[in-house]
Amino acid sequence: MTSPSSRAVSSTIATVLLVAIVVTLAATISVFGFGNVEDLRSPAPVVGESSGELVPQDGNSGGIVRITHLGGDTLQASNLEIVVDAEEACGKTGRLVNLPASGGDPRPEDEYEGGDYVFDNSYNSVSGPIGETGGRWDAGETSSFRIAVSECGLDQGETIVVRVVHTPSNSVVIDETLTVE
Repeated sequence: MTSPSSRAVSSTIATVLLVAIVVTLAATISVFGFGNVEDLRSPAPVVGESSGELVPQDGNSGGIVRITHLGGDTLQASNLEIVVDAEEACGKTGRLVNLPASGGDPRPEDEYEGGDYVFDNSYNSVSGPIGETGGRWDAGETSSFRIAVSECGLDQGETIVVRVVHTPSNSVVIDETLTVE
């Protein structure tokens, strides 16, 4: 027969072991949790409101996309990428990177990345803060770029989606769906 004192030792040992397991699990989980905090990126700027316009293509001229930053924080062009999703219109997508575009003239080897070439890379096809040295895009300013008619013909009623991505935070700060009028 077991004495009452030996049962008390067993329950004490069990309690100590249970506490040790919980403390070990909590320490392990906190190491993973706090380790991932370092991976958080800087906060994205706030764009309270924006608008967009897609001017139809005319002959060999590309369609002009105008995006107006109506309210919110100032955006630095060097921290932005422009993503055009024209899958529904012409089956292509493209990204304009390394902004501001030098002299308003995007060079395919420098400013295009991934996807397809949907942008017009002729002289001064990019304007506004995304095509100027310094590239501060303040509220009330409009940036524009052209979609190449040879790369992505746009017909009346077709839509494209233009997203402005803040690269340090990997956040979409402007998202406009534009329709050819």
